[in-house]
Amino acid sequence: MKRFRWVEELKALLFTLPAMVPLALFWFFPLGYVFYLSFMEWDFMSPVKTFVGLGNFKELFADPAFYQSLRVTILFCLGSVIPIVVVGLGLALLLNGKIKGGPIYRVLLFSPWVTPTVAVSIVWSWIFEPDVGLANTLLKAVGFSGVRWLEDSNWALVGILLVTIWKSAGWAMVFYLVALRNVPKDLLEAAGLDGANRVRRFWHVTLPLISPITFFLVIMQLIQSIQAYDQINVLTQGGPAGSTRTLLYLYYQSAFESFQIGQASSVAVTLVGGCIVLSLLSFWVGRRTVHYS
Repeated sequence: MKRFRWVEELKALLFTLPAMVPLALFWFFPLGYVFYLSFMEWDFMSPVKTFVGLGNFKELFADPAFYQSLRVTILFCLGSVIPIVVVGLGLALLLNGKIKGGPIYRVLLFSPWVTPTVAVSIVWSWIFEPDVGLANTLLKAVGFSGVRWLEDSNWALVGILLVTIWKSAGWAMVFYLVALRNVPKDLLEAAGLDGANRVRRFWHVTLPLISPITFFLVIMQLIQSIQAYDQINVLTQGGPAGSTRTLLYLYYQSAFESFQIGQASSVAVTLVGGCIVLSLLSFWVGRRTVHYS
């Protein structure tokens, strides 16, 4: 019996080996090397790496730019994840029924997701142009003054969030459309017979049944938000005055603008550690709040 189990485990290992090899080469090894570099002082050019222990982490946690980037990252995650999920659900509810031109609307709303972020960001940089851009033209048409979207530290992050929400809401909508169509109609009919109106049916029947999709979208969008780079680089380059500089963009600036590889690696290790803690917390919350059918 023990020999049979050993053979089965060996077979399972052999089947997973093709997937584990590239994972080890392109994920585990680079991650381990970054962890190693976080204890070194290196300028990316010199062949010599100097061991500094926890010096990079001490310098990082004493740097006000780190805490500003952490704050921007948290604001960006909250300001993108919640609206994307809410707007995606709202669009799915609107398009779930049989409406004229529904497939065309779905394609149009999903198309920003499959468009390269760099191309989307370039178009939005024209929209946000303060003098002749479409955004300020519409604001002035309804009686508001124009906004310097990407040049004002109070509005730059809002502009980045608008681009991110516009690009990703259609992606969330597609998942919700599938989830809504899988909600058993007999449960909704039974709730209606018990006197529940449309709002109560949605709140007490539909929303709990689609909670696994909501949990999935929140996790995936959190990952996407933490990894956001293209739109920030194209639209603001982390400015003005660091108002749109996330932790990932701080890593980029430390590594490829200042050539402080050890410092950049400490940012990367901190970011990975934060993602692990956030993932564990999310799954802990999900196990207690998500209703699986």
